[in-house]
Amino acid sequence: MRTILILLMSFFFLATITSCSSENPSAKSETNPIVSDSSPEVLTQSATITYLALGDSYTIGQSVCESCRFPEQLIKSLKNLNGENNFSVEIIARTGWTTTNLINAIDQQKPSNNYDLVTLLIGVNNQYQGVNFSVYEKEFPELITKAIGLAKGDKTRLIVVSIPDYAYTPFGQSFGNPASISTEIDRYNTFAKSYCQNNGILFINITDITRNGLNNPILVANDGLHPSETAYYYFVERMVPKAVAILKK
Repeated sequence: MRTILILLMSFFFLATITSCSSENPSAKSETNPIVSDSSPEVLTQSATITYLALGDSYTIGQSVCESCRFPEQLIKSLKNLNGENNFSVEIIARTGWTTTNLINAIDQQKPSNNYDLVTLLIGVNNQYQGVNFSVYEKEFPELITKAIGLAKGDKTRLIVVSIPDYAYTPFGQSFGNPASISTEIDRYNTFAKSYCQNNGILFINITDITRNGLNNPILVANDGLHPSETAYYYFVERMVPKAVAILKK
């Protein structure tokens, strides 16, 4: 009887260890390309797949490494879904740019009108610099038109990304009124989302990710203001399925 009892206790102990192990898998690296066995493949094309990213500091990746910014992470994830094609990414963005600055830069640089994918993330500096909201109401649609023109004239090749909320950063907490910042950011995003929905343009919300910045400091770059590499990873996680669908056309 004693032998049977010992065997039963040993079996229970091993079963418990096995159960706990299966419920606690190793965490994946936050910066790994977003690829899974179930991920759809990007359609193989005969030429290089081209991507243009338009924006400001959130696109150029202020305070993170070049490969850490979201356009680079996005293209890396797409490459991992299609090893047959070459991919290229071009960025027209600079820290501090408003909608006016971006319009002027596009007009001056005159990029080609043949990109397979275009993203647009703009507006935070209109808010930060106190530019009248009417400027955004006028110039955001202008930028949409320009972006579509650069995307082969095909609006379904454009992804508009919502504006992050810097109120949820150490800098934002010490600058003005954080609640007012969030309210104003919401106003910009609401306008952009409504415009996109009314015109059949894809709009992806990432603002909620940045609103975890105070509770999860790893989402904020070392400058205490801009998104970190990890935050951009989560941006891209939402963008990849949409980008794949676009590139399958």
